[in-house]
Order: sequence, then structure tokens, then C-alpha cells
Amino acid sequence: MTGKTLKIKSAKRLQRKRRIRSKISGCAALPRVSVFRSNRFISAQAINDDLGVTLAAVHSKTLGLKANKESAEKAAATFAQTLKDAGINEVTFDRNGFLYHGVIKAFADALRANEIKF
Repeated sequence: MTGKTLKIKSAKRLQRKRRIRSKISGCAALPRVSVFRSNRFISAQAINDDLGVTLAAVHSKTLGLKANKESAEKAAATFAQTLKDAGINEVTFDRNGFLYHGVIKAFADALRANEIKF
């Protein structure tokens, strides 16, 4: 891809991200789970937007995983356990401008399978 195409793709994702963030927010009772996917890794964090603090986080690099569906499921299982330890059972899911497909969908489904509601 050319540089111009990459700039357009990046700008479009940021537009989707801003549109999504204008509609959802997290609080202490219902934190926002923001998922980020790069070509190599996947990360997620539970955020209390009222105070601007991260309540729990996971990164596939620290777990020795890559950015594929199987690794996303393993990372989500670890993240779900971290959320349960923090006393969080229900969250708001923020796909961060990415399509709800592939790795993002696998991560969300694995969170639901580990009894995290959203």
C-alpha cells in the first residue's frame, strides 16, 4: 500500500473510534473495555472514565502470544480472570474503531465464555 492509502485507512479508523467513544463511557460499576489490535499483538484494558484510571489490563506480548484468534482467546481468558479478581463481572465493550470481526470478535466471544457480561 502507498503512504496515501495508509493515511486514509488510519484516518477512517480514527473517525470510527471518535464516533464510538462519543456514545459509550465507563464508570466504576460498568468499566469500558478498550481493545487494541496491531499486526503483531493485541491488548485490552478496563477503564473507569469518570476518574480516568485503568482498572485492569492485558497485553499479548507479556503473555508471549501473537495477534491471531487463538491468542486472542487465551489473552481474553487471562483478562477475564483479572477482571474477576478486581470484582468486575459486567463491562462495556469498546472495539476502538476496529471491525467486529476476526481477532476482535474472538476476544469478545472469549470474554463472554469466561462469564464477563456486556
